[in-house]
Parts: sequence; structure tokens; C-alpha cells
Amino acid sequence: MNVNQSVPPVPSFGQPQPVYPGYHQSSYGGQSGSTAPTIPYGAYNGPVPGYQQTPPQGMSRAPPSSGAPPASTAQAPCGQAAYGQFGQGDVQNGPSSTVQMQRLPGSQPFGSPLAPVGNQPAVLQPYGPPPTSAQVTAQLSGMQISGAVAPAPPSSGLGYGPPTSLASASGSFPNSGLYGSYPQGQAPPLSQAQGHPGIQTPQRSAPSQASGFTPPASGGPRLPSITGPLLPGQSFGGPSVSQPNHVSSPPPQALPPGTQMTGPLGPLPPMHSPQQPGYQPQQNGSFGPTRGPQPNYGSPYPAAPTFGSQSGPQPLPPKRLDPDAIPSPIQVIEDDRNNRGTEPFVTGVRGQVPPLVTTNFLVKDQGNASPRYIRCTSYNIPCTSDMAKQAQVPLAAVIKPLARLPPEEASPYVVDHGESGPLRCNRCKAYMCPFMQFIEGGRRFQCCFCSCINDVPPQYFQHLDHTGKRVDAYDRPELSLGSYEFLATVDYCKNSKFPSPPAFIFMIDVSYNAIRTGLVRLLCEELKSLLDFLPREGGAEESAIRVGFVTYNKVLHFYNVKSSLAQPQMMVVSDVADMFVPLLDGFLVNVNESRAVITSLLDQIPEMFADTRETETVFVPVIQAGMEALKAAECAGKLFLFHTSLPIAEAPGKLKNRDDRKLINTDKEKTLFQPQTGAYQTLAKECVAQGCCVDLFLFPNQYVDVATLSVVPQLTGGSVYKYACFQVENDQERFLSDLRRDVQKVVGFDAVMRVRTSTGIRAVDFFGAFYMSNTTDVELAGLDGDKTVTVEFKHDDRLNEESGALLQCALLYTSCAGQRRLRIHNLALNCCTQLADLYRNCETDTLINYMAKFAYRGVLNSPVKAVRDTLITQCAQILACYRKNCASPSSAGQLILPECMKLLPVYLNCVLKSDVLQPGAEITTDDRAYVRQLVTSMDVAETNVFFYPRLLPLTKSPIESTTEPPAVRASEERLSNGDMYLLENGLNLFLWVGASVQQGVVQSLFSVSSFSQITSGLSVLPVLDNPLSKKVRGLIDSLRAQRSRYMKLIVVKQEDKLEMLFKHFLVEDKSLSGGASYVDFLCHMHKEIRQLLS
Repeated sequence: MNVNQSVPPVPSFGQPQPVYPGYHQSSYGGQSGSTAPTIPYGAYNGPVPGYQQTPPQGMSRAPPSSGAPPASTAQAPCGQAAYGQFGQGDVQNGPSSTVQMQRLPGSQPFGSPLAPVGNQPAVLQPYGPPPTSAQVTAQLSGMQISGAVAPAPPSSGLGYGPPTSLASASGSFPNSGLYGSYPQGQAPPLSQAQGHPGIQTPQRSAPSQASGFTPPASGGPRLPSITGPLLPGQSFGGPSVSQPNHVSSPPPQALPPGTQMTGPLGPLPPMHSPQQPGYQPQQNGSFGPTRGPQPNYGSPYPAAPTFGSQSGPQPLPPKRLDPDAIPSPIQVIEDDRNNRGTEPFVTGVRGQVPPLVTTNFLVKDQGNASPRYIRCTSYNIPCTSDMAKQAQVPLAAVIKPLARLPPEEASPYVVDHGESGPLRCNRCKAYMCPFMQFIEGGRRFQCCFCSCINDVPPQYFQHLDHTGKRVDAYDRPELSLGSYEFLATVDYCKNSKFPSPPAFIFMIDVSYNAIRTGLVRLLCEELKSLLDFLPREGGAEESAIRVGFVTYNKVLHFYNVKSSLAQPQMMVVSDVADMFVPLLDGFLVNVNESRAVITSLLDQIPEMFADTRETETVFVPVIQAGMEALKAAECAGKLFLFHTSLPIAEAPGKLKNRDDRKLINTDKEKTLFQPQTGAYQTLAKECVAQGCCVDLFLFPNQYVDVATLSVVPQLTGGSVYKYACFQVENDQERFLSDLRRDVQKVVGFDAVMRVRTSTGIRAVDFFGAFYMSNTTDVELAGLDGDKTVTVEFKHDDRLNEESGALLQCALLYTSCAGQRRLRIHNLALNCCTQLADLYRNCETDTLINYMAKFAYRGVLNSPVKAVRDTLITQCAQILACYRKNCASPSSAGQLILPECMKLLPVYLNCVLKSDVLQPGAEITTDDRAYVRQLVTSMDVAETNVFFYPRLLPLTKSPIESTTEPPAVRASEERLSNGDMYLLENGLNLFLWVGASVQQGVVQSLFSVSSFSQITSGLSVLPVLDNPLSKKVRGLIDSLRAQRSRYMKLIVVKQEDKLEMLFKHFLVEDKSLSGGASYVDFLCHMHKEIRQLLS
């Protein structure tokens, strides 16, 4: 990068990580340390021998892009908006570890040499004795982050190099003086790449006015910011970084549980001796020329004395906090795959924490539901509500009742008890399950949920063996498995009669916009073949689902496609205020019987409306018509609505354009997420009562009020798909792929779900796409295999450690063939009286899924800033409680994280920086509403990759390798300009091409001769017959197959205007909208925790 070029006018996304100078490494607690060899970085998840003693591969970084394009180019071209497509994932990179922090006395002035602590010798020792407990510590206390630091001249010995960049941490810490932001039109500092020395002109950073984290008012003494370079020999009074988690100098041996081994963060500064010349170690552990001072530093600190000429021990030059020394999601995911991806997960043992969602593993059901159906925030829950309040860990389960299983795992068995129906507890109505206790020789059973004693009906009686188990336990799924289905009797059906098979109604907008873009012609052509793939039961020859067709603009057109007709008949209803269905017979038909008439209709629709000039549309009357048709046919079903514009025609549910960006960061911002009128909620309630689910496909060119239009899909258990600025040539593949998957997926109709718990806890809150008319029943007009319901539990009594806690989720639904069924999932959890047991059995990914949904619902009623503050406070309380009650005593300056929650700060920061909670200037109101409703019913794997995207280098792994390349951390400093990377978050898929990629690679992949000839924004790779092209296209296909929505590819060239969009997803970096970088947020979290502890 040319260090003398002018700074571009707009900050780029994702600066390289800021660093914290002034970390002097001394031994713990004043004891002299051993002199074991140094190990650069430690390992995760307990001591495992054989960690690298060399700097990790893949860490040498090329220069980040030398600047950002002007703001005007930040917006993606229409159709490439950040949220055209959205879903889950995996992420591996150089080993990294959590860091420990030691605190210096708060009164320590800037620029003074460090006073030795306690009885510590003045000599700096590299190591100290390892503290005990599985903890992560990082010295991040007492920081002053907005000041500037210039490098102190290297001492004659092997000193540490200057800080690489001390960028302000986040625009979201108002007026704290701690976290500055950049004034309008001024760029943040650009950090130089590794190994490129040079000088840049300092600039001054302004205090932030953005909303966000409010720093605590009290705390340690506020020190003045250093506003200029330090003088030679002067030290930066920051904290010292101490050892990472689970590292020891010799190869680690197995330790008893709870022990921790520590070692150095990297090569430590030895004593200053003139005989040891050498290079200063760089941020990635390699050696080479040092980085030059960075911009963003103002004039010199006025009163700083110079210690350059003093005798006595010299203070060391500042040492940065290495991003590799803080917990890495990539490393945690990789370790879990290696440790738990090989053995099947057997569900027989109570309270087992499953492998991470990013690990591929097989499940063997031996009495508890598979983690594919239910995941919990903790598998060991506190016995008392006081303990739960103290820990602040939310107790929640993310339930996906109809989850699809991999082909190697069997679907739940269907049990038919005949006319008597499934056996239940007489008092609490829980269904028979493996935890029920049979007594009195098998004649009675005691309910495991409410302890009621029930008689066993004669036809269900069976003898017990010597252990008290029924001798037929392993022949009956409901006595031996965690998940199974019962066939429901007529008592479980509406109006005490078995349901008819469901129907699908396709409702097509034929206004000017829909015709002009070619959407109507494309859709009609696709439906001709797609109707052969309607969902069917097991081995059925054809689907039992009937279909109907409606077109509309500001009036509705119904079609009679009865098989006996030669041509379809059209009936127009123009009285949209009082909607009725003009025909019954011939509207809903069997596809095979009426195929000729349906094909004729689909050929005619694009021609009939080809010359339309009608631009206005209605919306509510369309859904009313579909619901009335299902009601008349006495069946449940699904409406597929294809809609293009804001419904402004005179009709019920008419909307006005209320898009107003000026409301962002005000108390009225919540109105942007709320529906404009109550008509949509009322309509949704009627739809749920009829079992009418709505899937909405939107094709807007401008604001369509997604917040209002998505209310009906949201409350009926449906889905929303959005294709902004739809163009057939660019978006056809994505739309058709989503449509095919949506029409073919298995759905349960007219469903009711209830979650029962054993005595001591109860379900108190629910999140997802559904409707509730009372406090216990989750009502879903439709439920598919992608949707989850998240349930929060609270204590209402004391729990017992011996008996544990039980959950039973029962879903009553109508299958695609019209069969009424009950699907049951059971899960047993442990209970604890020690907080340490709670913290040892948490699942961070599930915790983040719950917290995101909690926050995304919160924005409907509270200012966004209040929602963000609540999340930060709760996270700080969780970690402070661990620190206070579970960690071994240590200096207040150490940040200690529980082993299974060490990724909580990085993931929570991603949620806080998401577009719903902290929108950038280019994010539209509709995008925010769209993402908000999407996340509400995501499963744990989807939120994991959505908030922390996967970044996969393409040229690092051998070309013949068929496995996915190991991921790297989502940060700009991980990008090498000689490589290409795929980035995916379940909705978006980018291929980033570095400016220095080899010409042969460019030719093999893009069929052009140089980087400059690659088309930016390209969405399809050419099909070329060479190994690299096949490998990359194969990888893209496999990523798409893992996600519930089609991810459209966008090719992004380094330094191109689209790069702004790409960098938005590098979540470990500071974001343009003011979101903190991971390193800065960890500091902020540490400060919050210390505040709580003091």
C-alpha cells in the first residue's frame, strides 16, 4: 500500500484490529517464574498435547485495502441489497486462545514506569505459576483507547515493536472519551499491513455522538487521553496481557478437572541486554520490519516527562493485544469437530451437552430427543429461582418440531393405539414417555411431570422385569425413544371429524410492475412443472393436495379449472370491501385430473394482462379470498402470494408510505417495526382459526412496508421472501429455487403445540412465527421443517438434583395427506446446586439464538438503544457471576470467561452490530423489518452463521481436496490480496477476489486474462472444464445445499465499490455504522464486569 497517498473520504469497513499498547508481561503475583520454552498460542477445550510451537499457518497478512470508496458508492446496485437473500454455518483459523488480563493500579499515571507489584523483583520474569480453573483471562483493564501512541525506539535488546494501530474502538460509546468515532467525511485510520513499514500523517479523532453502549458513570479514575506520540522511552500506562487459556510450556499432561495450565501469549520480552539484537516480533508472530506509527494521533501529551535518560530498569515499549490471543470462534468450532465429530451422539444419558451445531455428527435416540429437534441454553439448570436470578443465564429451549433429519437417521416412528388413542396422564395430560414410572407390577404408572398415579388400561398392560421396567419397553417407541408420533383419534380433530387433505392456492399480482419485469410469465411457466412436485406422504403415488388460482391487481380474478371444462373460466370480484368466493365447484382441483385446463390457464394469464396499465394493488382482500375458499372447502391449506408494491388501492388494509429514516435512534424508531394498522393482525387471527398459512414472495422496487405485510405470514407460521428490484436475468435462479423448495417442503397444517414441564419450572415466554390466544398453546396455521419455536422457562418451585427436570413438547398437526397426528419430543435435564455446574453445561450458540430473538422482539416496544443496553448488561451479569462465584481468586484486572461461554462476547457483539440493532446508512427500513421477522424463527445453526459468517479461503487447500477448506476469522486482516475467499451467512454469498491473485487462477475461474477484466458484481461463474473451476462451483453448490434459502453469488473485487457491502460481514472489525470491533467490545465487557464486581 502506498503510505503517502491521501486518505479516502469515507471510513472503510473493518479496520484491522486496534491494539492495546503498554502490556508489560510480568510474572504472576510476584513469584519468579520458570524458564520454559515459549509457545506462541494456546489451545482450546482443555489440555491436548502437541500444539504448534511455531507461528500458526495462514496468519501472514497482506495489506488490507488501501482505502474505501466514497459513500455514494457504498450502496449496492439494485438487486444486490444486503438482504436479498438470507440462513447457518461453520467457521477455522490459526490457533488462538482466550487471554488473561492483569490489572495495574488504577492511579498509575500515563508515561510513568511501571512500579513492581507486591514483592515482585524488579526484574521482569517471563512466566508465573498457572492459576487454577478452566478460565480465560485477558488484561484489558484501565485502558485509554482514544489517545495516540507512537512507537518508542527499540531498546538495544529484543524489545516489542510499536502498536500497529490504536483506532478508536467504536462509535457507539457516547462521550466516554474512551471510544471515539469519526466525524462526518473523515476517515478512520488505515492500519498498515504486516511487514510494510512507513509513516502516515496523524489525524485527530473526535468524540462520538452515536448512540450505543453507555459507559458506566463510576469506576476507576478517568485519565486524560494521550493526544500525541509518546516521547522516547515513555511507557503507555495500560494493563499487561497475561497468559492464554490451557497452555503450558512442556507438552501438557492430562490434568484433573478444573485445573488450568497457562503459558505465555507469545515470545516475551527478555531482560534488556545489549548482546541480543533482533527484529521485533510482529502481530502475527512472524519477524520482520516493524510497522510505522499510525494515523489518528494528535499532538504530543503536554506534561509527559521523558524517561529516556533515566537509569534503572527501562519500561518496555508498548505491546499490543494480539487478536490471536482472544477466543476464536474458528478454533472452538474446529476443536469441537475434531473431538466430537467422529462418535455418534447417544441421547441415553440425562443432561448431556450435544456437539456444536457446526459439527457434523450422527444422533442415536435412546430416550431423549435429538438436538436437531431441541437445543437448550443449559443442560444443567439451577435448583432454585434465587440461583437462576443470580446467574442471569436465560433458561430456554429452541424447538424445531418437524426438523428434517439426515438420511442416515430414522424419522420418528408412528404409533397407532387404535380408537383408544395415545395414553396420557389424567391430571396434567402429558403423553406416555420413557420417563414414566410403572408401579404395582405394571398395573399403574406414576406421571414423571406431576407425580399423579394413573391406571394402565387393560389393553396396554405388560409385566415388569426385575429392574421395574416393562418387558416390552424396547418394542414400544414411546417407552424407549425421545421422539415419536401417535396417530390422533377423532377427539383431536376440529368439530370431531377427520380433516380433508390441505389445499394450495397460488395468488398472482398481475399489476403493471409484475408484468413489466417478466415475473408473471416466469412464474406461470414454472408452475406448469412444479405442480408435479407437491408434497406427498411416504409412498403415495400422487399428492393429495388440491390447487387453485387467483390473479389480482385492484380487483380479484378467480378461475374455474374443473376437469370437465375445455377452457378455464374467469370470474371477477370488484367489490373488494366485502370479499366472497364466486365459485366452489372447480376452484380447488386435483392436479392430474385438471392438468390440461391448468396448463391452458397458465399459458393464458401472461397474455391476458400483457397490456395492463393498472399499477395499484390490494392485499388484505386477496388473503381474505383465499381464507374464505379454504373455509368453503372445509380444509386447511397454504396461500402462495406473489406481490410487487405497496397496497395503496381503496380497500381494507390500504397502506401509505411511512418510510422515515429520521426516526432512527429516536424513541419513535420502534414504530418502523410495528404494523401500520390493526387490520392485518385481525386477518391473521382469522387465518389461524381456519388453518390458512400464508407464504409471501415480495418483488419491491421501492418501500412496501414489510413490517406490515409480513404480519400475516408471521402469525400464521408462514415465510417471507424478498427480491428487491427483481430482474429475470439476475434473480430468476434464486426466486425459482426458493419457490421450488417452498412448494415441495413438508408442512404440518392447523397445528397446536404445547410444552409441558416437570414440577418446579414452567414455560413462560415464546418466540417465533405463530399465534397465541392463551398463555400455553402455540397455534400455527402451518409449520414446516425450517421453523423453530423458542421457549423460555422460569422457576415456580424448587427443583431436585436427583430427579432433574423434564420437558415434553407435543405438536398436534394435520399431515400433507390429511392425517391428524401428534409428534412428541422429550428431554431430561440435570439440576444443580452449584453455579459451576450451570456454567459448565451451557450452550453459547443457543444462548445467542435466544438473546437475538429476545432483542428483536424488544425493538417493537422499546428504543433500540435500551434493547442494546439490556443485552450488554445481561451478558456482563452472566460473566460477573461466574467470575465472583466460580473462578479461582485472581487479580481484578483479569477477564475470566467460562470455558463454554468464551465466545459469548464475540457473538453478542455480532448481534449488537446487526442491521436491526445498529443499521448502517445503506440499510432500508424494509430490510430491517425483513431480517427481524426472519431471525424470529431461525434455528441455532442458522443464527450461528447469520451473526458470524463463514469465510473460506479458496487457494490454500489442495485442488484435489473434496472437503470444505478450513474457515478463517471474519476480519479484514485475515484477507490476503493474493487469495480468493467465499463468505456466506445463510442469505448472502460473496466471492472476494484479491488484487494480486495469480493470472492462471483468474483464467481458470473467470475465463478472462487479468484481474481488471473480471466483471464486478458477477452472479454466475462460467462453467469451465478445469479442476479449480469445478472445485469452486462444487463448493458453492454444497454451501447452498446446507441452507434453507438460495444464496445468490456476488463476485467482489478488492478495492471495488461493492467491497463496502462485503466488509459489512467481516464482523470482528469495527463497522461503519458504529459497531465495536471484537477486541474493543471485549474491553468494554471487561469494564462492565469490573463495574458489577466493585
